[in-house]
Amino acid sequence: MTLDKLENLVRIGQLKHEPPDKHEFDGMVASAEIRLNDAKLGGLSQDSQFTLAYGAAHALALAAMRWHGYRSENRFLVFQCLEQTLGLETAKWRVLDQCHKRRNIAEYEGHLEIDSQLLSELIVITTELLALVKGLDKS
Repeated sequence: MTLDKLENLVRIGQLKHEPPDKHEFDGMVASAEIRLNDAKLGGLSQDSQFTLAYGAAHALALAAMRWHGYRSENRFLVFQCLEQTLGLETAKWRVLDQCHKRRNIAEYEGHLEIDSQLLSELIVITTELLALVKGLDKS
């Protein structure tokens, strides 16, 4: 895994260098794990499950970025950088991108359209992210 692409993003002002903070990292991972577990609870609406799983995915993507000493103010960019920060396949971060777009429509236009397939993929990918991010802490 190379961080050259992240350095390019620093050069053009899309990312900033910021020393990793173990306490911050641990807090993001713990928060994500709680949200992901809650997203898997039966009886919740798909909207609630989506919101929880998306929040967990974002926290994990940000934790991975912070682990490597970078920070972004752009929610989308933390997903796009998963290929560099965790070695996540392009197809998987693109699912997260689709979720991000749906989240924005809900947030800014008040309309959340979630299908069970996308929700299922989001939960599976977020579960994978959790394992990958926890693996960073062991390296």
